[in-house]
Amino acid sequence: MDEVEEVEVVVAHSERATLRVGDMFLKVDADQARIDVEVEAMSRAPVPTPEVLWRKPHVLAIAALPGTTLGRLGGPSTGSPAAWAAAGAAIRKLHDAPLPPWPGQSGRGLRELAAELDDECELLVTNGLLPADLVTRNRRIAEAALRPWTPAFTHGDLQIAHVFADGDEVTGIIDWSEAGQGDALYDLATFTLGHEAHLADVVAGYGTDVDLDVIRAWWSLRSLLVVRWLSEHGFDPFAPGCEVDVLRSRM
Repeated sequence: MDEVEEVEVVVAHSERATLRVGDMFLKVDADQARIDVEVEAMSRAPVPTPEVLWRKPHVLAIAALPGTTLGRLGGPSTGSPAAWAAAGAAIRKLHDAPLPPWPGQSGRGLRELAAELDDECELLVTNGLLPADLVTRNRRIAEAALRPWTPAFTHGDLQIAHVFADGDEVTGIIDWSEAGQGDALYDLATFTLGHEAHLADVVAGYGTDVDLDVIRAWWSLRSLLVVRWLSEHGFDPFAPGCEVDVLRSRM
């Protein structure tokens, strides 16, 4: 009998799941549109992305990338300052690319985003998930992100775990289902969330002046928007170094 590869569950919740089987990842998504966006975005992005092995309804198979991530939210960074700078340079290359013809996760209208933030803040307090002063303080900080921006080709969910490097070279970026037109500083903020010590390295690699107050505003805004969702889908935003600690650090 042939040896059977071990199946590793990478992420799993009610909307989607990612499994690893040997050197292949299987992404199962209830929303076929997200898979379609992911494949199209990877074909357009001027940065290293995984090879698409095959695609069927609601399932996408991609090859594993060489190297490792630069760390994880809530954990230590395993990447050197040069690796973080290389990631910043790769992100800048993406943002300078021609725009895809669809809006992205961070490309929502300002009114829509502000209304969503207000609703979420109210629920966080009403449901007793977070104290009112913590929510109020971060809601004020988040205000700086709610300003007009020039659309860029953004990844839309550029968590640290989605960027792979081998030494000081970026080998690939994964999970493009939220890609589209959006705010470039949202990508930078998502990538450095919980790793503020490496923000300067990323900005140095990015190679242009950025508004650090807006990046910090996105840290607060993103964290406020996801705490309740994470809690309801089996994740722990209260773990050390994760979203709630990011909010507390703004106090």
